[in-house]
Amino acid sequence: MREIVFDTETTGLDWRDERVIELGGIELVNRFPTGRTFHRYLNPQGRQINAEAQAVHGISAADLVDKPTFADIAEEFVAFIDGAHLVAHNAGFDIAFINAELARLGQPAVDQGRVVDTLAIAKRKHPMGPNSLDALCRRYGIDNSRRTKHGALLDSELLAEVYIELIGGKQAALGLDTIVSGSSTTIEITTIEISIRQRPVPLAPRLTEADLAAHGLLVKDLGEKAIWLQMGEGAAA
Repeated sequence: MREIVFDTETTGLDWRDERVIELGGIELVNRFPTGRTFHRYLNPQGRQINAEAQAVHGISAADLVDKPTFADIAEEFVAFIDGAHLVAHNAGFDIAFINAELARLGQPAVDQGRVVDTLAIAKRKHPMGPNSLDALCRRYGIDNSRRTKHGALLDSELLAEVYIELIGGKQAALGLDTIVSGSSTTIEITTIEISIRQRPVPLAPRLTEADLAAHGLLVKDLGEKAIWLQMGEGAAA
């Protein structure tokens, strides 16, 4: 199963008026990172960055003057996420911004059925919270010391680790696939066949004749109901 864990940084909170200024994502296949990533800073095309948003992510308008627009990278991003489930923390926020950017270009929206919201999973698993990304990193012992500011690619990397823990830890990738869509959860169980080859030459016994004789004498003294006799251990003696 292919998944893209992604995050956005924006000029503000309202997807109807604000713009995406950073977009990052990492690819998972069967819950393991493949090494493929997507990361772009984006020019908001004249849209000012709200002071509150800049305090969170630290990206200024001056940082984005020479960066591409969403239109410039849209085709590449759509190809990167094609066919994958999309995993985000508070996914409704990020998907709303992505779909608004796609709508401006006349492109179809991301299907909500492809979206996995780790915040919703965390709230079900840890109803007493807190369930922010930083709080979940602390809960699961994930090092987030580099996260002095929010950043789309770094947050995606941290979220990928949190996501694996939320769905049952790294061992889940060995045979269980959990697909979360909306309020429903489906678990797919994969049977893994392991072939065990026989040794071409059996290992030599480690017991000597003297060891076997001593064991036989010991079994004789255990009485008729000894389990060793029921297993045939005393027959040779």
